[in-house]
Amino acid sequence: MIKKLGLVFIALFAIQSYGQNGTASPYSFYGIGSINFKGSVENRSMGGLGIYKDSVHINFQNPATFAGNNLDLWNNESRPVKFTVGGSTTSTNLKSENGSDKTQSTNFDYLALSVPVGKFGFGFGLQPYSSVGYKLESRDAEDRLDYRYTGEGGLNKVFLSAGYQLNKALSVGIQADYDFGNIQNNTINFAYNSDGEFLQYQTKEYTRSDLSGLNFNVGVHYQDMITDKLELQASATYTPQTDLTSKNERTFSTITVDTETGSEFVFNELDADLVSSNLEETDLTLPSKLSFGAGLGEPRKWFAGIEYTTQNTSEFSNPIYDNVGATFEDASKLSLGGFYIPEYNSFSKYWKRMTYRAGMRFENTGLNINNETIKEFGMSFGVGIPVGNVFSNANVGLEFGKRGTTNANLVKENFVSLQLSLSLNDRWFQKRKYD
Repeated sequence: MIKKLGLVFIALFAIQSYGQNGTASPYSFYGIGSINFKGSVENRSMGGLGIYKDSVHINFQNPATFAGNNLDLWNNESRPVKFTVGGSTTSTNLKSENGSDKTQSTNFDYLALSVPVGKFGFGFGLQPYSSVGYKLESRDAEDRLDYRYTGEGGLNKVFLSAGYQLNKALSVGIQADYDFGNIQNNTINFAYNSDGEFLQYQTKEYTRSDLSGLNFNVGVHYQDMITDKLELQASATYTPQTDLTSKNERTFSTITVDTETGSEFVFNELDADLVSSNLEETDLTLPSKLSFGAGLGEPRKWFAGIEYTTQNTSEFSNPIYDNVGATFEDASKLSLGGFYIPEYNSFSKYWKRMTYRAGMRFENTGLNINNETIKEFGMSFGVGIPVGNVFSNANVGLEFGKRGTTNANLVKENFVSLQLSLSLNDRWFQKRKYD
Protein backbone atom coordinates (compact mmCIF):
# COMPACT_ATOMS: atom_id res chain seq x y z
CA MET A 1 0.00 0.00 0.00
CA ILE A 2 2.93 2.35 0.71
CA LYS A 3 4.11 2.06 -2.89
CA LYS A 4 0.60 2.87 -4.08
CA LEU A 5 0.38 5.93 -1.85
CA GLY A 6 3.71 7.07 -3.26
CA LEU A 7 2.23 6.79 -6.74
CA VAL A 8 -0.73 8.89 -5.62
CA PHE A 9 1.44 11.70 -4.30
CA ILE A 10 3.52 11.69 -7.50
CA ALA A 11 0.32 12.05 -9.51
CA LEU A 12 -0.95 14.79 -7.18
CA PHE A 13 2.32 16.70 -7.53
CA ALA A 14 2.11 16.41 -11.33
CA ILE A 15 -1.43 17.78 -11.31
CA GLN A 16 -0.49 20.71 -9.06
CA SER A 17 2.76 21.56 -10.87
CA TYR A 18 0.93 21.78 -14.20
CA GLY A 19 -0.51 25.09 -13.00
CA GLN A 20 -3.83 25.04 -11.16
CA ASN A 21 -6.15 27.86 -12.20
CA GLY A 22 -9.49 26.38 -11.14
CA THR A 23 -11.57 28.14 -13.78
CA ALA A 24 -11.39 30.77 -16.48
CA SER A 25 -15.13 31.20 -16.94
CA PRO A 26 -16.52 34.76 -17.00
CA TYR A 27 -19.59 33.37 -15.17
CA SER A 28 -17.38 32.82 -12.10
CA PHE A 29 -17.82 36.59 -11.57
CA TYR A 30 -21.18 35.90 -9.92
CA GLY A 31 -21.93 34.52 -6.47
CA ILE A 32 -19.12 32.38 -5.05
CA GLY A 33 -17.83 31.43 -8.50
CA SER A 34 -18.27 28.36 -10.67
CA ILE A 35 -19.45 25.40 -8.58
CA ASN A 36 -17.16 22.40 -9.04
CA PHE A 37 -18.51 18.92 -9.68
CA LYS A 38 -18.76 17.12 -6.36
CA GLY A 39 -18.12 13.53 -7.45
CA SER A 40 -15.31 11.43 -8.88
CA VAL A 41 -14.06 11.02 -12.45
CA GLU A 42 -16.06 7.77 -12.58
CA ASN A 43 -19.26 9.64 -11.68
CA ARG A 44 -18.56 12.49 -14.07
CA SER A 45 -17.92 10.06 -16.95
CA MET A 46 -21.50 8.83 -16.49
CA GLY A 47 -23.08 12.26 -16.89
CA GLY A 48 -22.55 13.11 -13.22
CA LEU A 49 -24.55 10.09 -12.04
CA GLY A 50 -24.04 9.59 -8.29
CA ILE A 51 -26.36 6.69 -7.48
CA TYR A 52 -24.06 3.71 -8.12
CA LYS A 53 -22.25 1.89 -5.31
CA ASP A 54 -19.57 -0.80 -5.48
CA SER A 55 -16.68 -2.03 -3.37
CA VAL A 56 -13.74 -0.69 -5.38
CA HIS A 57 -14.65 2.98 -5.98
CA ILE A 58 -15.45 5.85 -3.65
CA ASN A 59 -18.76 7.60 -4.32
CA PHE A 60 -18.61 10.73 -2.18
CA GLN A 61 -21.80 12.19 -3.68
CA ASN A 62 -23.79 10.06 -1.21
CA PRO A 63 -22.38 9.33 2.29
CA ALA A 64 -24.59 6.23 2.57
CA THR A 65 -22.40 4.48 -0.04
CA PHE A 66 -19.50 4.30 2.42
CA ALA A 67 -21.35 1.57 4.36
CA GLY A 68 -21.67 -2.16 3.77
CA ASN A 69 -20.08 -4.81 1.62
CA ASN A 70 -22.29 -5.16 -1.42
CA LEU A 71 -19.97 -7.10 -3.75
CA ASP A 72 -18.56 -10.60 -3.27
CA LEU A 73 -15.17 -9.86 -4.86
CA TRP A 74 -13.54 -10.50 -1.50
CA ASN A 75 -15.47 -13.72 -0.82
CA ASN A 76 -16.90 -12.25 2.37
CA GLU A 77 -13.43 -11.42 3.68
CA SER A 78 -12.22 -7.98 4.77
CA ARG A 79 -13.32 -5.12 2.55
CA PRO A 80 -10.67 -2.95 0.89
CA VAL A 81 -9.52 0.42 2.10
CA LYS A 82 -10.01 2.78 -0.84
CA PHE A 83 -7.85 5.76 -1.74
CA THR A 84 -8.48 8.06 -4.69
CA VAL A 85 -7.11 11.26 -6.18
CA GLY A 86 -8.25 13.14 -9.28
CA GLY A 87 -7.60 16.20 -11.39
CA SER A 88 -8.71 17.75 -14.67
CA THR A 89 -7.76 20.20 -17.38
CA THR A 90 -10.30 22.16 -19.42
CA SER A 91 -9.99 24.01 -22.71
CA THR A 92 -12.75 26.57 -23.37
CA ASN A 93 -13.70 28.59 -26.43
CA LEU A 94 -15.44 31.83 -25.48
CA LYS A 95 -17.73 33.49 -28.01
CA SER A 96 -19.74 36.72 -27.87
CA GLU A 97 -21.42 38.95 -30.43
CA ASN A 98 -18.25 41.03 -30.62
CA GLY A 99 -15.48 38.42 -30.72
CA SER A 100 -14.03 35.20 -29.41
CA ASP A 101 -11.19 33.94 -27.22
CA LYS A 102 -9.74 30.72 -25.85
CA THR A 103 -8.78 29.84 -22.27
CA GLN A 104 -7.16 26.91 -20.47
CA SER A 105 -7.52 25.91 -16.82
CA THR A 106 -6.24 23.05 -14.71
CA ASN A 107 -7.66 21.88 -11.41
CA PHE A 108 -6.97 19.49 -8.56
CA ASP A 109 -10.41 17.90 -8.05
CA TYR A 110 -10.28 15.67 -4.98
CA LEU A 111 -8.32 13.52 -2.55
CA ALA A 112 -10.25 10.96 -0.48
CA LEU A 113 -9.89 7.87 1.68
CA SER A 114 -12.56 5.31 2.65
CA VAL A 115 -12.14 2.90 5.59
CA PRO A 116 -14.57 0.00 6.39
CA VAL A 117 -15.34 -0.84 10.04
CA GLY A 118 -17.89 -3.65 10.30
CA LYS A 119 -21.31 -2.41 9.19
CA PHE A 120 -19.92 1.12 9.32
CA GLY A 121 -17.84 2.87 6.74
CA PHE A 122 -15.96 6.13 7.11
CA GLY A 123 -14.48 8.50 4.60
CA PHE A 124 -12.68 11.80 4.58
CA GLY A 125 -11.00 13.98 2.01
CA LEU A 126 -10.45 17.36 0.40
CA GLN A 127 -12.26 18.96 -2.56
CA PRO A 128 -12.47 22.40 -4.16
CA TYR A 129 -16.09 23.57 -3.75
CA SER A 130 -16.08 26.59 -6.09
CA SER A 131 -13.57 28.43 -8.27
CA VAL A 132 -13.24 32.11 -9.21
CA GLY A 133 -11.06 33.12 -12.13
CA TYR A 134 -12.27 35.75 -14.59
CA LYS A 135 -11.09 38.72 -16.63
CA LEU A 136 -13.83 40.95 -18.02
CA GLU A 137 -13.92 44.32 -19.73
CA SER A 138 -16.65 46.77 -20.71
CA ARG A 139 -16.93 50.41 -21.84
CA ASP A 140 -19.55 53.07 -21.34
CA ALA A 141 -21.69 54.36 -24.20
CA GLU A 142 -19.36 57.31 -24.90
CA ASP A 143 -16.13 55.25 -24.83
CA ARG A 144 -14.81 57.53 -22.08
CA LEU A 145 -14.60 54.95 -19.28
CA ASP A 146 -13.23 51.42 -19.45
CA TYR A 147 -14.20 48.97 -16.68
CA ARG A 148 -11.90 46.00 -16.14
CA TYR A 149 -12.86 43.25 -13.71
CA THR A 150 -10.61 40.47 -12.43
CA GLY A 151 -11.20 37.85 -9.76
CA GLU A 152 -9.55 34.84 -8.20
CA GLY A 153 -9.96 32.41 -5.32
CA GLY A 154 -12.79 30.11 -4.35
CA LEU A 155 -14.01 27.75 -1.65
CA ASN A 156 -12.50 24.43 -0.57
CA LYS A 157 -14.01 21.81 1.69
CA VAL A 158 -12.72 19.13 4.02
CA PHE A 159 -15.34 16.42 4.48
CA LEU A 160 -15.92 13.58 6.92
CA SER A 161 -18.50 10.92 6.02
CA ALA A 162 -20.03 8.05 7.95
CA GLY A 163 -22.31 5.33 6.59
CA TYR A 164 -24.14 2.46 8.26
CA GLN A 165 -25.61 -0.70 6.72
CA LEU A 166 -29.13 -1.12 8.20
CA ASN A 167 -29.72 -4.43 6.43
CA LYS A 168 -28.57 -6.30 3.34
CA ALA A 169 -30.14 -3.77 0.96
CA LEU A 170 -30.43 -0.44 2.78
CA SER A 171 -27.75 1.94 4.06
CA VAL A 172 -27.81 5.48 5.45
CA GLY A 173 -25.12 8.09 5.91
CA ILE A 174 -24.21 11.61 6.92
CA GLN A 175 -21.43 13.92 5.82
CA ALA A 176 -20.04 17.02 7.52
CA ASP A 177 -18.19 19.60 5.41
CA TYR A 178 -15.96 22.37 6.66
CA ASP A 179 -15.89 25.03 3.94
CA PHE A 180 -13.11 27.60 3.81
CA GLY A 181 -11.42 29.92 1.35
CA ASN A 182 -11.41 33.46 0.03
CA ILE A 183 -12.71 35.39 -2.98
CA GLN A 184 -10.89 38.46 -4.30
CA ASN A 185 -12.41 40.89 -6.79
CA ASN A 186 -10.78 43.89 -8.47
CA THR A 187 -12.48 46.64 -10.45
CA ILE A 188 -10.35 49.24 -12.26
CA ASN A 189 -11.85 52.26 -14.01
CA PHE A 190 -9.65 53.39 -16.89
CA ALA A 191 -10.58 56.91 -17.97
CA TYR A 192 -9.92 58.57 -21.35
CA ASN A 193 -10.03 62.19 -22.40
CA SER A 194 -12.12 63.60 -25.26
CA ASP A 195 -9.37 62.66 -27.77
CA GLY A 196 -9.43 59.05 -26.62
CA GLU A 197 -6.08 59.32 -24.85
CA PHE A 198 -5.38 57.18 -21.80
CA LEU A 199 -5.28 59.26 -18.57
CA GLN A 200 -2.37 58.85 -16.18
CA TYR A 201 -4.28 58.10 -12.97
CA GLN A 202 -7.00 55.48 -12.58
CA THR A 203 -9.20 54.29 -9.71
CA LYS A 204 -9.30 50.77 -8.30
CA GLU A 205 -11.69 48.97 -5.96
CA TYR A 206 -10.49 45.81 -4.22
CA THR A 207 -12.79 43.51 -2.24
CA ARG A 208 -11.80 40.36 -0.36
CA SER A 209 -14.08 37.95 1.48
CA ASP A 210 -12.72 35.21 3.75
CA LEU A 211 -15.33 32.48 4.07
CA SER A 212 -15.72 29.63 6.55
CA GLY A 213 -18.45 27.45 8.01
CA LEU A 214 -20.02 24.00 8.32
CA ASN A 215 -22.67 22.30 6.23
CA PHE A 216 -24.12 18.79 6.18
CA ASN A 217 -25.35 16.21 3.69
CA VAL A 218 -27.49 13.17 4.51
CA GLY A 219 -28.13 10.22 2.23
CA VAL A 220 -29.85 6.89 1.81
CA HIS A 221 -28.98 4.10 -0.62
CA TYR A 222 -30.86 0.95 -1.63
CA GLN A 223 -29.31 -1.98 -3.49
CA ASP A 224 -30.79 -5.44 -4.06
CA MET A 225 -31.21 -8.16 -6.67
CA ILE A 226 -34.71 -8.17 -8.15
CA THR A 227 -34.04 -11.18 -10.44
CA ASP A 228 -31.22 -13.71 -10.68
CA LYS A 229 -29.17 -11.30 -12.81
CA LEU A 230 -30.80 -7.90 -12.48
CA GLU A 231 -29.93 -5.52 -9.67
CA LEU A 232 -31.75 -2.34 -8.59
CA GLN A 233 -29.92 0.62 -7.07
CA ALA A 234 -31.67 3.74 -5.80
CA SER A 235 -30.27 6.76 -4.01
CA ALA A 236 -31.31 10.06 -2.43
CA THR A 237 -29.39 12.88 -0.72
CA TYR A 238 -30.39 16.12 0.97
CA THR A 239 -28.26 19.12 1.90
CA PRO A 240 -30.05 21.64 4.16
CA GLN A 241 -29.58 25.39 3.80
CA THR A 242 -26.64 26.75 5.75
CA ASP A 243 -24.83 30.04 6.35
CA LEU A 244 -21.11 30.65 6.01
CA THR A 245 -19.37 33.48 7.80
CA SER A 246 -17.95 36.05 5.39
CA LYS A 247 -15.31 38.43 6.80
CA ASN A 248 -14.93 41.26 4.33
CA GLU A 249 -12.53 44.06 3.53
CA ARG A 250 -12.61 46.68 0.80
CA THR A 251 -10.13 49.34 -0.32
CA PHE A 252 -10.18 52.19 -2.83
CA SER A 253 -6.99 53.48 -4.38
CA THR A 254 -5.56 55.65 -7.10
CA ILE A 255 -3.18 53.77 -9.40
CA THR A 256 -1.07 54.07 -12.51
CA VAL A 257 -0.66 51.13 -14.85
CA ASP A 258 2.33 50.31 -17.04
CA THR A 259 0.65 49.62 -20.40
CA GLU A 260 3.52 47.33 -21.50
CA THR A 261 3.90 45.11 -18.44
CA GLY A 262 0.52 45.61 -16.75
CA SER A 263 2.24 46.42 -13.44
CA GLU A 264 0.24 48.58 -11.03
CA PHE A 265 1.61 51.39 -8.86
CA VAL A 266 -0.68 52.34 -5.98
CA PHE A 267 -1.25 55.83 -4.58
CA ASN A 268 -3.58 57.07 -1.83
CA GLU A 269 -5.04 53.72 -0.71
CA LEU A 270 -8.10 54.14 1.51
CA ASP A 271 -9.91 51.47 3.55
CA ALA A 272 -13.67 51.47 3.16
CA ASP A 273 -15.76 51.82 6.32
CA LEU A 274 -17.65 48.52 6.32
CA VAL A 275 -18.42 48.63 10.04
CA SER A 276 -20.95 51.47 9.83
CA SER A 277 -22.76 49.73 6.96
CA ASN A 278 -22.74 46.33 8.76
CA LEU A 279 -20.71 44.73 5.97
CA GLU A 280 -17.49 43.91 7.83
CA GLU A 281 -18.90 40.47 8.68
CA THR A 282 -21.87 39.05 6.77
CA ASP A 283 -23.63 35.73 6.32
CA LEU A 284 -23.35 33.98 2.97
CA THR A 285 -26.33 31.68 2.47
CA LEU A 286 -25.71 28.35 0.72
CA PRO A 287 -29.08 27.02 -0.55
CA SER A 288 -30.55 23.60 0.18
CA LYS A 289 -30.23 20.79 -2.38
CA LEU A 290 -32.11 17.53 -3.03
CA SER A 291 -31.14 14.72 -5.40
CA PHE A 292 -32.69 11.32 -6.12
CA GLY A 293 -32.33 8.64 -8.77
CA ALA A 294 -32.39 4.95 -9.62
CA GLY A 295 -30.92 2.48 -12.08
CA LEU A 296 -30.78 -1.15 -13.15
CA GLY A 297 -27.89 -3.38 -14.09
CA GLU A 298 -26.10 -6.70 -13.93
CA PRO A 299 -23.38 -6.69 -11.27
CA ARG A 300 -19.83 -6.42 -12.70
CA LYS A 301 -21.32 -6.27 -16.20
CA TRP A 302 -23.43 -3.15 -16.91
CA PHE A 303 -25.50 -0.43 -15.30
CA ALA A 304 -27.80 2.37 -16.52
CA GLY A 305 -29.48 5.00 -14.39
CA ILE A 306 -31.06 8.43 -14.12
CA GLU A 307 -30.75 11.11 -11.43
CA TYR A 308 -32.45 14.46 -10.83
CA THR A 309 -31.10 17.25 -8.66
CA THR A 310 -32.86 20.42 -7.59
CA GLN A 311 -31.38 23.31 -5.60
CA ASN A 312 -33.04 26.39 -4.12
CA THR A 313 -30.44 28.73 -5.60
CA SER A 314 -32.88 31.64 -5.36
CA GLU A 315 -32.08 31.60 -1.63
CA PHE A 316 -28.40 32.42 -2.23
CA SER A 317 -27.33 35.78 -0.82
CA ASN A 318 -24.35 37.76 0.43
CA PRO A 319 -24.87 41.48 1.13
CA ILE A 320 -21.25 42.40 0.32
CA TYR A 321 -21.80 41.69 -3.39
CA ASP A 322 -24.14 43.58 -5.70
CA ASN A 323 -24.28 41.71 -9.00
CA VAL A 324 -25.98 44.28 -11.20
CA GLY A 325 -28.09 42.69 -13.93
CA ALA A 326 -27.91 39.23 -12.37
CA THR A 327 -30.35 37.29 -10.21
CA PHE A 328 -30.45 33.77 -8.86
CA GLU A 329 -33.26 31.34 -9.54
CA ASP A 330 -33.78 27.72 -8.53
CA ALA A 331 -31.34 25.35 -10.24
CA SER A 332 -31.85 21.83 -11.55
CA LYS A 333 -29.89 19.04 -13.22
CA LEU A 334 -30.85 15.82 -15.01
CA SER A 335 -28.15 13.16 -15.38
CA LEU A 336 -28.28 10.01 -17.52
CA GLY A 337 -25.49 7.47 -17.72
CA GLY A 338 -24.01 4.08 -17.07
CA PHE A 339 -21.15 1.67 -17.75
CA TYR A 340 -20.31 -1.62 -19.46
CA ILE A 341 -17.63 -4.24 -18.66
CA PRO A 342 -17.16 -6.90 -21.39
CA GLU A 343 -15.66 -9.54 -19.04
CA TYR A 344 -14.41 -8.39 -15.64
CA ASN A 345 -12.37 -11.57 -14.90
CA SER A 346 -10.87 -12.13 -18.35
CA PHE A 347 -7.24 -13.29 -18.29
CA SER A 348 -6.60 -13.44 -22.02
CA LYS A 349 -7.76 -10.00 -23.17
CA TYR A 350 -6.90 -6.93 -21.11
CA TRP A 351 -9.40 -4.64 -22.86
CA LYS A 352 -12.29 -6.89 -21.76
CA ARG A 353 -11.55 -6.05 -18.11
CA MET A 354 -11.83 -2.32 -18.76
CA THR A 355 -14.91 -0.37 -17.69
CA TYR A 356 -16.48 1.77 -20.43
CA ARG A 357 -18.62 4.68 -19.26
CA ALA A 358 -20.85 7.26 -20.95
CA GLY A 359 -23.52 9.78 -20.02
CA MET A 360 -25.01 13.21 -20.47
CA ARG A 361 -26.41 15.99 -18.30
CA PHE A 362 -28.83 18.88 -18.77
CA GLU A 363 -28.44 21.68 -16.24
CA ASN A 364 -30.03 24.98 -15.28
CA THR A 365 -27.24 26.64 -13.28
CA GLY A 366 -29.58 28.93 -11.34
CA LEU A 367 -27.91 32.08 -12.68
CA ASN A 368 -29.99 34.59 -14.64
CA ILE A 369 -28.22 37.52 -16.34
CA ASN A 370 -30.04 40.23 -18.30
CA ASN A 371 -33.17 38.03 -18.19
CA GLU A 372 -31.28 35.12 -19.79
CA THR A 373 -31.16 31.82 -17.88
CA ILE A 374 -27.64 30.37 -17.98
CA LYS A 375 -27.91 26.71 -18.96
CA GLU A 376 -25.27 24.02 -19.33
CA PHE A 377 -25.06 20.76 -21.26
CA GLY A 378 -22.42 18.05 -21.11
CA MET A 379 -21.77 14.74 -22.88
CA SER A 380 -19.17 12.52 -21.24
CA PHE A 381 -17.19 9.36 -21.93
CA GLY A 382 -14.71 7.45 -19.84
CA VAL A 383 -12.71 4.28 -19.36
CA GLY A 384 -11.52 2.50 -16.22
CA ILE A 385 -8.16 0.77 -16.68
CA PRO A 386 -7.12 -2.03 -14.25
CA VAL A 387 -3.84 -1.27 -12.50
CA GLY A 388 -1.77 -3.88 -10.62
CA ASN A 389 -4.65 -6.09 -9.50
CA VAL A 390 -8.35 -6.39 -10.18
CA PHE A 391 -9.23 -3.92 -7.44
CA SER A 392 -7.13 -0.86 -8.38
CA ASN A 393 -7.64 1.17 -11.53
CA ALA A 394 -6.87 4.37 -13.35
CA ASN A 395 -9.81 6.31 -14.76
CA VAL A 396 -9.81 8.66 -17.73
CA GLY A 397 -12.80 10.85 -18.56
CA LEU A 398 -13.59 13.21 -21.41
CA GLU A 399 -16.49 15.67 -21.42
CA PHE A 400 -17.74 17.93 -24.21
CA GLY A 401 -20.09 20.69 -23.18
CA LYS A 402 -21.46 24.18 -23.56
CA ARG A 403 -22.54 26.89 -21.15
CA GLY A 404 -24.34 30.20 -21.59
CA THR A 405 -25.52 32.10 -24.67
CA THR A 406 -24.49 34.98 -26.92
CA ASN A 407 -27.89 36.67 -26.42
CA ALA A 408 -28.12 39.90 -24.38
CA ASN A 409 -24.39 40.63 -24.82
CA LEU A 410 -23.44 37.46 -22.94
CA VAL A 411 -20.75 34.86 -23.55
CA LYS A 412 -21.18 31.30 -24.80
CA GLU A 413 -18.64 28.75 -23.67
CA ASN A 414 -17.82 25.54 -25.55
CA PHE A 415 -15.50 23.40 -23.47
CA VAL A 416 -13.61 20.11 -23.54
CA SER A 417 -12.53 18.69 -20.19
CA LEU A 418 -10.06 15.84 -19.66
CA GLN A 419 -10.10 14.16 -16.24
CA LEU A 420 -7.74 11.65 -14.68
CA SER A 421 -8.00 9.74 -11.41
CA LEU A 422 -6.40 6.85 -9.58
CA SER A 423 -8.58 4.55 -7.48
CA LEU A 424 -6.33 2.37 -5.30
CA ASN A 425 -7.53 -0.42 -3.02
CA ASP A 426 -5.87 -2.68 -0.46
CA ARG A 427 -6.66 -4.79 2.60
CA TRP A 428 -5.42 -3.15 5.79
CA PHE A 429 -7.26 -5.16 8.42
CA GLN A 430 -7.13 -8.74 7.12
CA LYS A 431 -6.50 -11.48 9.68
CA ARG A 432 -3.51 -13.73 9.10
CA LYS A 433 -4.37 -17.34 8.19
CA TYR A 434 -0.88 -18.66 8.88
CA ASP A 435 1.69 -17.75 11.56
